[in-house]
Amino acid sequence: MTEPRLRAGIDLSPLVLTRAGTARYISNLVVALEGEDSLELRRYRFGGDGRAAKLVRDVVWYPAALPLLGRRDRLDVLHCPALRAPFRTSQPLVVTIHDLSPLRHPSSFNAWNRRYTALALPRVARAAAAVIVGSRFVRDEVVDLLGVDAGRVTTIPYGVAPIFSPEGAAAGGDYVLAVSTLEPRKNLPRLLEAFGRTSLNGCELRVIGAAGWGGVRVAGDRVRWLGEVSDEELARQYRGARCVAYVSLYEGFGLPVLEAMACGAPVVAPAGPPYSEFAHGVAVEVDPYDCDSIAAGLEEAVDRREALRPLGPERAAGFDWAQAARETLRVYREVAAK
Repeated sequence: MTEPRLRAGIDLSPLVLTRAGTARYISNLVVALEGEDSLELRRYRFGGDGRAAKLVRDVVWYPAALPLLGRRDRLDVLHCPALRAPFRTSQPLVVTIHDLSPLRHPSSFNAWNRRYTALALPRVARAAAAVIVGSRFVRDEVVDLLGVDAGRVTTIPYGVAPIFSPEGAAAGGDYVLAVSTLEPRKNLPRLLEAFGRTSLNGCELRVIGAAGWGGVRVAGDRVRWLGEVSDEELARQYRGARCVAYVSLYEGFGLPVLEAMACGAPVVAPAGPPYSEFAHGVAVEVDPYDCDSIAAGLEEAVDRREALRPLGPERAAGFDWAQAARETLRVYREVAAK
């Protein structure tokens, strides 16, 4: 029996502000959702990344304008795939919460983000008919910190885009790769310190990621910041790296770890969740607060490179954006039917 066509709206406004993990989630999910024949997907977006535009987005777009558009278009469900969302809607609201870093690490964010998120996010969580998270770790965070009933939270792991595979060109050179926005919780100063303590002589540390906030800089002997790059170039860098280091102090998922694994790169990642949910036994696990632990992890990953390389693609094969889209559509249908 053919399922009835469902009309869903999705807010793409976060794509104006970032190209990092949240943007990768939204972009890949939308492409996969558009392949679902039983879904009519309406896209909404508020443009502008200046200070005034951000203020209007937070105080007008989400509380008032977006719900009005959903009512006008007679949506069956509205999906806000980031922390920002309306406090009240006439259609069922689905919200994706990637992590609770503004609440867990408020000092890493500016005053407006701290205050607005502390005020708005609990109201958004109460308004949502369903909350989607990428890991069991974030599910527990949402239940514990926001008081959301566990029955309203669905864990849908992220996927890997096809471009991230062992097949294809690899970047040249002898290097360790880090992929992170330059912001405090990404723990880049400790990574630089740890890299300097290794015996990886002749090897450089390459850092890919946008300039962020908090005064984080990457520089030093054998350290090179490449800024933002295309997915094609990122895949090349993953494939050519002696290892990929991701030592963030707090993440809801850690998509670069999964992408690096998919490309066959040995990975160094923090021990425990959320990384252990998909990388345990594949990644070299370290204490991200301990520079000596990180340094030892880098050396181990490089030493075991040939043994670790085939493990990543095999594990990452179970993480697919098409599957994530099907599970997301199932959530849409469940809330629309209530």
